[in-house]
Amino acid sequence: MSKFNRRTFLQLTGSAVGAATLGAGQVAAQESESRFFINLRDVDRSAIPDDIEIIHDLSQADVLVARGDQSSVDGTTVSDITIDLSDDTTGAVASRDGPSAAGGSASHNHDGAPSNTEYQWDKRVQDLTNDLTDKPGGGKSVHDTTTGEGTRIAVVDSGVDDSHPDLADVVNDDLSENVSEDSYDWRPNGAGDHGTHVAGIIAATNSNDAPGGGVLGTAPDTEIVSYRMFSGETGKQGDGYAAWVKAAEAGCDAINYSVGIPAPYVYPDQFPVLLEELRIAEQIAAYVRSQGTVIVNSAGNDGLDMSPETTLSLPTEAEGVFGVSATGPIGYGWGGKHSDNEAKWLTGNRLEEPTTQPAFYTNYGSPVDVSAAGGNADLEAFNDGVEGAANDLVYSTVQGGYGWKAGTSMAAPQVSGAVALVRSLRPDASVEEVETLIQETASMPESGETYHGAGHLDLEALVAAAK
Repeated sequence: MSKFNRRTFLQLTGSAVGAATLGAGQVAAQESESRFFINLRDVDRSAIPDDIEIIHDLSQADVLVARGDQSSVDGTTVSDITIDLSDDTTGAVASRDGPSAAGGSASHNHDGAPSNTEYQWDKRVQDLTNDLTDKPGGGKSVHDTTTGEGTRIAVVDSGVDDSHPDLADVVNDDLSENVSEDSYDWRPNGAGDHGTHVAGIIAATNSNDAPGGGVLGTAPDTEIVSYRMFSGETGKQGDGYAAWVKAAEAGCDAINYSVGIPAPYVYPDQFPVLLEELRIAEQIAAYVRSQGTVIVNSAGNDGLDMSPETTLSLPTEAEGVFGVSATGPIGYGWGGKHSDNEAKWLTGNRLEEPTTQPAFYTNYGSPVDVSAAGGNADLEAFNDGVEGAANDLVYSTVQGGYGWKAGTSMAAPQVSGAVALVRSLRPDASVEEVETLIQETASMPESGETYHGAGHLDLEALVAAAK
């Protein structure tokens, strides 16, 4: 296997995984030509010209999302951000399709095709259930304590495919909403399967009765509310923030926001408007938290140190947003180390890198609250199509089937699912109490707080402390 550090990654991204896949939403971003935020803490609403269209009234947070002549508004305004997905690898630095939902699992040349759940190293390493472990009969599992019943998680993303057998009856149709400006519903509309992959990480039910079975989410008894903010390949940050407010007012326990603004739009010396963008994000986050909703955000995939004051990665660095970095193994079920025996893929000295290894792409630094499984990759092997090299990515639901993706976008929903587990045990726990429990029960890998914040998500310790 080949070793890749962050410097190598940054040299390779243009040819190896495509520059368009970088960042937390992993996209290009630019200021909208006609849409903008009005900060009502600096602007008298009565003075806003009549020809300014209000797209989203977020006055609960003293914010309006507007369209029109921005210069005609007297006071603090800042352009909305257009996010261009460019392709259907939304939020992932690497993706690979797996089997269809109707068929068996991916091809395998040893002791038969593994079931779909055997690719879920992210769940197996957490001892989510004894049906999904390398230690059968090894004692109480996370799901023996809670499966997230009675909770609700918002997925603000590209839409969720609720026709998938592992997501059937998971999505609340009545509360789900299209917050973009197109005329369709909250299901995917040309922006790929990112939201469906995220939803499966949180809440897949392993209900598929096809030969390969299904996959299992962290909290299979939680309820998903889908807010689609992407129309085709583009979305607006203002639509995402509108979904935050809607989710909070719908009683969601957490918002999973695997979207962000990538480099180079992270340097306030080059883009001074970022400071006003920060104010908007923090005002909305404060309101959302006041309603009891945790905001979980992917830290971003630029390999960026977010600690210096010269960087500002939004919305991760906004006060009130819980930032998640990504980790993943190298060598899960491939590379010659017992790759013929799925029961041994995680046990013993069989991984080139452990599941807690900081992923080659992840942002890091002081804004990270915890790390979680987002997937890793040996890029040379992955791009050369080496059999099994995709196993180090996170395996979850996609439209019509299953697939692998890696990104901090995959790490955030691990934490969103964890919020559901906590709130199912402590429904009256405050946002601060939930976040503190997740951080205090996290385990600290050798790579330390620079990459992991308070530590790496530990579901067993978390539910033990919460019950």
